[in-house]
Amino acid sequence: MRRSLLSRASASTTVRVAAATVLGIGGTLAFKYAPAQIASMTGQPSAVAPTITPGAGGSSDSGFVRIARQVTPAVVYIENEGTPRVARNQGLPQGFPRELLPPGFQLGPNGGTRQAPIQRSSGSGFIVSSDGEILTNNHVVEDANRLLVTLYDRRIFPAHVIGRDPSTDVALIKIDASGLPTLPLGDDASVQVGQPVLAIGAPLGLRSTVTSGIISAKERGGDLSQLFSSQLAIADFLQTDAVINPGNSGGPLLDMDGRVIGINSAIESPTGVYAGYGFAVPASIARIAMDQFHKYGRVRRAILGVTITDVKAEDALAAGLKEIRGALVGGFSGDNSAAEKAGLKPGDVIVSVDSKPISSVASLQRAIYGYQPGQTVTLGYARYGTQGSAKVTLQEAPQEKETVASADRGDEAAPNATPTGRLGVTVVPLTPALATEVHATSNVHGLVVRDVNETGPARGHLYEQDVIVAVIGRGGVQTPVTSGPQLQAAVNNANGVISLLVYNAQLARDGSGGTRVVNVPLNQ
Repeated sequence: MRRSLLSRASASTTVRVAAATVLGIGGTLAFKYAPAQIASMTGQPSAVAPTITPGAGGSSDSGFVRIARQVTPAVVYIENEGTPRVARNQGLPQGFPRELLPPGFQLGPNGGTRQAPIQRSSGSGFIVSSDGEILTNNHVVEDANRLLVTLYDRRIFPAHVIGRDPSTDVALIKIDASGLPTLPLGDDASVQVGQPVLAIGAPLGLRSTVTSGIISAKERGGDLSQLFSSQLAIADFLQTDAVINPGNSGGPLLDMDGRVIGINSAIESPTGVYAGYGFAVPASIARIAMDQFHKYGRVRRAILGVTITDVKAEDALAAGLKEIRGALVGGFSGDNSAAEKAGLKPGDVIVSVDSKPISSVASLQRAIYGYQPGQTVTLGYARYGTQGSAKVTLQEAPQEKETVASADRGDEAAPNATPTGRLGVTVVPLTPALATEVHATSNVHGLVVRDVNETGPARGHLYEQDVIVAVIGRGGVQTPVTSGPQLQAAVNNANGVISLLVYNAQLARDGSGGTRVVNVPLNQ
């Protein structure tokens, strides 16, 4: 299955995960518009879009025709002329200084240059203020040298970016216009699974296309976070079966009162086009981002300073929870984690924020997204059979890197390896040589995982080159492990599940502190 963001490349329907798909076109840039369209850009008279009055007639009205007629005039088509990326041509004199090359020119393989081809992509958006503010996806407008917006009445305007947030895939842009029809943001918290919805956009370049479906699921996250390059990505989507395709990105997902409950953003498909699974950024997230764009020109992101994963059955068992819900703390990010200062520990399961229940990583991220750096929240947590709370003063997220390094995994057989039968792994003490191999820092001590039994309980939980640092017991007490027999004894004494503090260099490179908590259900 391919998970794909939905901006559309001109002259191509290929979709690429985690980035807008673009196709380079060499030579001078020229958009091909009819004379009437070009004239409309200069302010000559054109048709006035109808006024939108969402909710007229009530949600019990038969609806699809009425809603489509009311809302479509506020949906726009966005074209992105991106940063040139490739260049080569002949004719540069030998020894010509690179720094004197004009913008858009690069050295070619034979020492020559040519103007880099323009990168084009397109998507959708919708008007949220009568003076020309438009909400869309970040991936529709990122890396833009020039943005053009086509309105429903075919007028075309250049646009500029007010703000964009890679962590939520939300962006706000503006055109110089007035008296435009607008769409209001609705309340996605009240949306129910099974509720009918409409999606509007420009799939495959077919502008003002309206499709219908239902809300298939809420709080859809997990692996969908891989769509983003942002390390702080919030993967908390509304899922719909309304048909959306490349080009729908940034367009509205609407309820039957004509209110925007989400921004269409991605699909999951084996082909790169619609296969029944579409995802939209909830309107509540877009509203928070838009408010911050107005105040700061960017999102000032509040964070706890923790690395978290969704709770599985074995995690709930280890924490003493009756329900499988919450966010498992695996470790802390950076050297100044607010959550660590407040007393949270690896292995804690966060179950509430200011008394609001937390069901998943997505719901925790979404809850914290609504706060500002410097504000204090009360976290409720479960810790290996005990309950507690901590007041955390939220810190501001640092400027993040957009790329993530890959861990280098080796598979050599190791001497002095100890198999831990019930756990299903083979481990070896961490030596200076092995520390270099697994990229462990000097303060890391423990056991390196050299092999994971394909049929054992640790499969899918532990991986080669993980370093088991400690066994976590009741109350979150951590007991360091530095020998195979020591780990084996802990496994033998465990009842149903064993909790381990595990280091991996990949997490350290991602700025996540390097550790995570692994709860392994044991074979009885």
